[in-house]
Amino acid sequence: MSDENTLVPVEQKQVEFYGDDITAVRVEDGTIYIPVRPLCDLLGLDWSGQRQRIVRDAVLSQEAKGVGVMTTPSDSGVGGGRQEMLALPLDYISGFLFGVNAARVKEEIRDRLIRYQRECYKVLAEAFVEGRLTADPSFDELLRADSPAAQAYQMARALMEMARQQVILESRLAAHDSQLSGHDSRLAAHEDRLEEIEATLGDPGHHITPEQASSISQAVKSIAMALGKKSGRNEYGAVYGEFYRKFGIPSYRELPARRFDDAMRFLTGWYQEVTGEGLPF
Repeated sequence: MSDENTLVPVEQKQVEFYGDDITAVRVEDGTIYIPVRPLCDLLGLDWSGQRQRIVRDAVLSQEAKGVGVMTTPSDSGVGGGRQEMLALPLDYISGFLFGVNAARVKEEIRDRLIRYQRECYKVLAEAFVEGRLTADPSFDELLRADSPAAQAYQMARALMEMARQQVILESRLAAHDSQLSGHDSRLAAHEDRLEEIEATLGDPGHHITPEQASSISQAVKSIAMALGKKSGRNEYGAVYGEFYRKFGIPSYRELPARRFDDAMRFLTGWYQEVTGEGLPF
């Protein structure tokens, strides 16, 4: 791949996925590319072997491109700036991931690989294509602020979802109209509409506060650092993954407020098990 053929992104995002930051870029024609080496590093896969697999694959080798990706310097100040990386279009990332046999990888990364295979494409697609995620990790916290702008945004999003559901509902009703009486049809429409409104609006106090989210984040980092001292590996993704599995959520910011105390007891117990001490905050 020569410099003159390197694609220059018009947009770059770091998309959070179970505690991992996945780099993704959009080029001028709208195609979204995922640099493969950082993905392999997150999964603990040998980059040299995976690069050879891409080169040998009849499809992936044709789709792989060199993309200029902005990187940050290391803690020692080395590196940083735009670097060319081998990247695959988003539509081919699932094919690449499923080409890794989960049964043949190390046991400690098997669950993580399977989670990537199942969910990674969807999260990346949402970040760019559907726009439901943001590169700014503080945006969700800003929405929870009781400001007029945050309230207007939440209301507008709820109204858009209600309108979308109403279009779907009316289409379904029209298809079954011949099977229902006029009275039954109107009653069914009202019931469905109420269900959609309730599901869309939900409970404004459902999730934890920004302060509670910060406490959980600090606890997770403390556990990951303690585990990392013993294993010599980056344990952040593993700790976040276990926390998400324990409470059935995709992000710690979406923890139900009623489960905050349970979450802190779980994290405190884990830290004590690893260190023999209480959390340092």
